[in-house]
Amino acid sequence: MSKTEPDAHADLPLPCLADYVAERAPTTPEGGMLAHRLDGLDDIAGERVPEGLPPIVDAHVHVFPDQVMEKLWAWFEDYGWPIRYRMSAPRVVDFLLSRGVSHVVGLAYAHRPGMADALNAYMAAVAGKNPRVTGLATVLPGEEGATEILEAGFDMGLRGVKLHAHVQCVAADDGRMDDLYALCSERDLPIVFHAGREPKSPAYKCDPWALCSAGRVERVLRRFPKLKLVVPHLGADELSAYRMLLGHYDNLWLDTTMAIAGYLPGGGELPLASYRPERLIYGSDFPNLPYAWDRELRIARDAGLDAATLEAFLGGNARALFGIADADS
Repeated sequence: MSKTEPDAHADLPLPCLADYVAERAPTTPEGGMLAHRLDGLDDIAGERVPEGLPPIVDAHVHVFPDQVMEKLWAWFEDYGWPIRYRMSAPRVVDFLLSRGVSHVVGLAYAHRPGMADALNAYMAAVAGKNPRVTGLATVLPGEEGATEILEAGFDMGLRGVKLHAHVQCVAADDGRMDDLYALCSERDLPIVFHAGREPKSPAYKCDPWALCSAGRVERVLRRFPKLKLVVPHLGADELSAYRMLLGHYDNLWLDTTMAIAGYLPGGGELPLASYRPERLIYGSDFPNLPYAWDRELRIARDAGLDAATLEAFLGGNARALFGIADADS
């Protein structure tokens, strides 16, 4: 079997997953977490990273050209939540780094054919100006020349891929993904794929509950054992299922973006200490936040993690996954 060939055991589910694959938090509103627009929080933001924390890599920061970001914010204002931090990509980076974040991983996603090349070039330019920024590429799965678009992005120095099932209307196990998975496996570069069902909104053009499940992700993990796959938001809302997958698969990571803030309705709760420590990654979703930028950092500080686990979660795991140097000045 070549290094990019899918595993022959493609459809052999773990028996223990069956109890969790249909999980949905009982308090999730009918229609999803974003059945109705949510209110923002008036919590107080700190001036700096909380004292006593190790060097932090924020592995989930949105970096878009201004005109795209404005349209994204308009959608959130109508259907999601109020955006507390409205600022251009250079200011996004400066804001976090000036407050003590050590390194930023920039993410963007294409929502229609033909825009990925421009987004990738923009991301490469932002990352090229600052060694403390690592940029990821994007592509719309199924668009013409998708594999070549990603190859070009990687050749510009981008260090992985960002995809979003809800926005791009593609399931993790869709056949259009196979060539992209194979390329990332060959290049040893990760995919950050919003493949969890939540937060669902009726405003999406497709139904995330129909597209997304831990079972679909598990099929990908088995078929592409060399693929490095990151599922954001702890896999909300199938928290138990993704936590269990994390214990079974060495090619899966979870980021905590917005999942530990106590903000999203029906999100449930699992202690961070119960997760596989070397596969847990911190991310903020900055600047698209309805609460203080350091809210989840303060929660992480107080989560009762030992020093080694906290260092890995807040920085070390992301550095290893994305190939980030140990020291940032």
